[in-house]
Amino acid sequence: MLALAMCAGTVHAHNYHMGMADIGYNTATGNTEVIHTYTAHDVEALLANLYGRQFDLGLDEDQDVLRQYIEGHFAISAAGKRLPLQWVGIKADADTITVFQQIENIALPPGAVVNDGVLTDFIPTQINTVNVGANAGRAAATLTFTAARQQQALP
Repeated sequence: MLALAMCAGTVHAHNYHMGMADIGYNTATGNTEVIHTYTAHDVEALLANLYGRQFDLGLDEDQDVLRQYIEGHFAISAAGKRLPLQWVGIKADADTITVFQQIENIALPPGAVVNDGVLTDFIPTQINTVNVGANAGRAAATLTFTAARQQQALP
């Protein structure tokens, strides 16, 4: 119980909880790439709270737990179908966790829907910003997601 209380205190160690995702189309590969960046101790506190233990994101099995969480809380769909986001990997350091995903052979069309609830279920004040690059037929956009607003369509 003490460990969970300490983890909860860690989340409140800083006042601003934010995540950033950049979505862009790579013309060289034909893939849409997604790069998420989150505060390391927010992610660590979330995982410790969910599973009651500390995580080492250098270990494949602990990365799998984070992958399952991200896949359950971040999605992109088009024409009513969820697009197949593939996990590429993560980079973790003392300050940030960076997650790399891609959708093979797809450029996001106008009206694609982004669902981003990463960390908003654990930290009510979490704000996630998603920057989407322009591609054929779609303007660049910046979308802001909160616990109250987890789904938005691209222009």
